[in-house]
Amino acid sequence: MASEEPERRPLLAATSGALDAGVAGADTRQRTGSGEEGRGETGTFKRNLGTLEAFAIVISIVIGSGVFTSPGSIDTNVPSPGAALVIWFVGGVLAWTGASTMAELGTAIPGEGGVQPYLKYIFGDVFGFLAAWTWVVAVMPATLAILSIVFIESIYSAAGVTDQGGTLLHKLLSIVVLSVISVANSISTKASTRLNNFFVVTKFVTIAAIVIAGVVVVILQLVDRNRTVGGGDWVKQPWFGYRDSVNPDGSVTHWADVTQWELFGYLSAALYAALWAYSGWDKAIYISAELSSPARQLPLAINTSIPTIILCFITANAAYYILLPWNVVSRTDSVATAITRLLGPAFGILAAVFICLVVAGSLLGNSFVAGRMAVAAANQSWLPKPLSIVGRIGFKPEERETTSDAPVNAIIVSTILSSLYILLGNFRALLTFNGLGEYTFFFLTVVGAIVLRYREPQLARPYKPLIAIPIVFALVSGFVVVRGAVFAPVPAVVLVGLWVAGLVFYFVRRRYQERGLE
Repeated sequence: MASEEPERRPLLAATSGALDAGVAGADTRQRTGSGEEGRGETGTFKRNLGTLEAFAIVISIVIGSGVFTSPGSIDTNVPSPGAALVIWFVGGVLAWTGASTMAELGTAIPGEGGVQPYLKYIFGDVFGFLAAWTWVVAVMPATLAILSIVFIESIYSAAGVTDQGGTLLHKLLSIVVLSVISVANSISTKASTRLNNFFVVTKFVTIAAIVIAGVVVVILQLVDRNRTVGGGDWVKQPWFGYRDSVNPDGSVTHWADVTQWELFGYLSAALYAALWAYSGWDKAIYISAELSSPARQLPLAINTSIPTIILCFITANAAYYILLPWNVVSRTDSVATAITRLLGPAFGILAAVFICLVVAGSLLGNSFVAGRMAVAAANQSWLPKPLSIVGRIGFKPEERETTSDAPVNAIIVSTILSSLYILLGNFRALLTFNGLGEYTFFFLTVVGAIVLRYREPQLARPYKPLIAIPIVFALVSGFVVVRGAVFAPVPAVVLVGLWVAGLVFYFVRRRYQERGLE
């Protein structure tokens, strides 16, 4: 039990009284042992979620816009469709290595807020704060903004309207969609998970429809080899043979003339797009404090959801190459747009409806998690206390029970920040900004997991993958951060500025807390 364990101290933290009373109190609430059931009953949220809910949340978040918008970004950077499918597989396996490492930490260092308690435990309070600050102020608002933009873009694409992402109407409609989802998440945890389960079903139905359409085309082609069914290229050209790629700007890549170093650059860009498509693989750890038996349920949810997602992505993309001409796949950033051009507006509208449902599910799941991140940070006294209030809007907690357990204040703040990102940013800039913020702390967290293996070998780890797994992901996440910063220095500088502002906020807030002014 937790009361019988020696006090755990951050490995790189100062030995003096670095933590204020508020932080120490929150830490005591959350540090509850090594993975046994029934822990953390004093946390903000009840432990009333199971493996199925965790599985559904990961599925709902990851199977979002990426599977419909990333195929073009990947195809244009690989020499063949077969290579594209390999990239999708490698990206999924790498996401799985990261998720497995997070499961190790989630069962060894339980607590609310995902990577926040891990970084605090390993490196000290300020690292936990910076992770919370980055996720609450940057990563999650940017993610919600991206998904809201993609939702409206899918509707525009189905109508044959493009290049409207920068217009005020497009941005306002994106904010409306975001607001509707935020309201849905403000009802209760039970209502959110039930709605999320509905969206999970729509995701599987959508992926299944695409795959079945591909299978039907293959069967028709085998029955009558003299007819051309689907895109046609899938049966006429080798899947792993070099073919010239037509880029979105109309230029052509002649793969036979590409040097080995240039090929590495292209493949790294393709892998970057695949990793973005798998974004959200970490989200199960953000509800680990609400699982009834996290030591068993968290690894089970991760090790079933990620393989399922990999299978869905690979089969869906194989179907794209069967259903569409290969030069269309590389030139479009939306499957709905391609279907509209090839099969007409009726099929395009149908595709847009299903894609919007898929994106809405991802938006709901991310909004669900975003509120919990802010609550966890407020419980650590890193952010203002009103963000930890659940069940109502207000600045002071009430003693009486509320019928809702939704973090309404946190959801409102997340919605406001996301709306600002929608108004001030664009899809590509937000995507890079989001990726840099996420993977910086993924890198630190996984490196921390490796450090703990050697510094605290006696730490109870109910789930412990091979050491090679966190090492591989540390190398990949480090590569993603360096590549992103080199090729997109402006978002990187903005992110560094955000960290500086966060540190100022952190130390000023601590000074006020030490003086008893809060």
